[in-house]
Amino acid sequence: MKKQFKLGVIGYNLITQTIIKGAVLSDFLHERKIVVGNCPESSLKVLDELGVLSVNDLKYVAENSEYLIIGVKAQDFENLAKSIGAVRPSKIICVSDGLKKNDIKTLLSASSAKVARALANLPSAIGSGVVAVDMSDFNSSYDDIEFISNLFDCIGTIVSVDESKLSAVCGLSVNGVAYALMFIDSLIDAGVKQGLKKSEAKMIAAQTLLGSAEMVSEEKSVSELTVLACKNSGTALEGVKILEDNKFMEIIGNAVESGVKKLNELDKK
Repeated sequence: MKKQFKLGVIGYNLITQTIIKGAVLSDFLHERKIVVGNCPESSLKVLDELGVLSVNDLKYVAENSEYLIIGVKAQDFENLAKSIGAVRPSKIICVSDGLKKNDIKTLLSASSAKVARALANLPSAIGSGVVAVDMSDFNSSYDDIEFISNLFDCIGTIVSVDESKLSAVCGLSVNGVAYALMFIDSLIDAGVKQGLKKSEAKMIAAQTLLGSAEMVSEEKSVSELTVLACKNSGTALEGVKILEDNKFMEIIGNAVESGVKKLNELDKK
């Protein structure tokens, strides 16, 4: 039986809002094909401007949507199950961490459901994100794979991975945004200390990181590009030595590892 809505959303937050906006503004989905359950009053204006329907009945959302995006926290899944009652969603896209696919099926008493798990980072909000997705439950259906892929294409670059690698991707991309921003902030502060206006230092630091990231997509390795950068500026090597002496790369590695460890702990609970 054909559902009234193509996409239902339960658990309205920054990432689900990003997905909705991306889908509507890119014309991937008509706004009337999306329904959101229990949207906070403070966010209703965003949905109204997009023309997306918001209802308070989560059971209605689950029952009338072909694909159900779930963004609630892991600890709230039991309450979600109670709210949707006897409804058994058949196609679920979970964008929360802390629960594996089998856990989601068990908590929602939907053993026959197909579940995709996706983790998106903050730049997804401007269409420049990285979205790691496990869609293996849907491998038998080209239409489902195409829909999920196109949905996340609206907000960034998709990396299709096995569920076992989601924590690693999250440690690198989701958490890595914070590390990258801290580095940019450090460059800004350093520029100001050297006599630049903050606005000047901010623009220079941001563009430097943006240009460096774009160069990484070229054929040369990152280490080769680092050598070129040092050759381009005779003084860069002095700074690189300071970073190496202070174990800069080891510190980043430890930060990523700590995030992955925490995510793996959550997945095991």
